[in-house]
Amino acid sequence: MKQDLVVSNHPVFDELHPKIYGAAVGLVAWFALMAWVLFDRSSDVSLSLGFVTLLFVVAILLPWTLSLVWRRYRMPYEPHLRPTSLRDWEAGEFAVWGARLHGSHAAIDVLLPLMAVSFGLTAIGIMFVIVRAQVLP
Repeated sequence: MKQDLVVSNHPVFDELHPKIYGAAVGLVAWFALMAWVLFDRSSDVSLSLGFVTLLFVVAILLPWTLSLVWRRYRMPYEPHLRPTSLRDWEAGEFAVWGARLHGSHAAIDVLLPLMAVSFGLTAIGIMFVIVRAQVLP
């Protein structure tokens, strides 16, 4: 039985859309904010939360700075890509290690772990506050 390959007209992208990066930064900021709001109840926790926040700030600022340098000093033979909309990026394909993913699937793969950690910490923190309020009058 012969299987024909189907050729698609979807564009192939090799970098994430800037709004995906923005959503990732927002989720990391949510994680740090909820850690400070829900778990900073004594002075011995503040130092640990400060170091974790510093780690997150460096983890966000370092790639952002590198991307600014990369955009500024592009090689002359590299094409200047026009900005694409998020809808077009999601409808296209995303190249990953010789394979291709649908754009929306790539966005889910990138953002789902961050969402799970951020919202999971929020849920744990809310339960922590509720239990502490019932134990300590």
